[in-house]
Amino acid sequence: MSYQSHTPESVVHFEKIGQIAVTVTDLARARDFYLNTLGMRFLFETGPLVFFQCGDIRLMLSNTEASQSRGGTVLYFKVEDIHVVYEALKARSVNFVDTPHLIARMPDHDLWMVFLKDPDENLIGVMCEIPQPDRPEFMPK
Repeated sequence: MSYQSHTPESVVHFEKIGQIAVTVTDLARARDFYLNTLGMRFLFETGPLVFFQCGDIRLMLSNTEASQSRGGTVLYFKVEDIHVVYEALKARSVNFVDTPHLIARMPDHDLWMVFLKDPDENLIGVMCEIPQPDRPEFMPK
């Protein structure tokens, strides 16, 4: 049997994330939060699993025992207007960790974020890239 060596680049090429799993302690409460509070598109439910669609990525909520580890997952959702989304979710009594704030000034956009927690204390980041095409300090020379 011969062994053929491959460089990592030739063997593994991840195109995109297809699904993210989030563990929750109360599936009904989490389903309600992601569906009715965050407005995710419900796909289906089977056993201890609930599936939503967010753009090209599927979100899977899975039930766990309260004694198991939770809260280690961070989801980041990209939005067009972070301030509008923040105000809308605040009106729905969402538990925010902070307020929308500038994270970084990139060559062609400003990156803004705000963080919130779901009912199981999973951290959720809301991010917004605000285009800045005419920024003088980043203009090509």
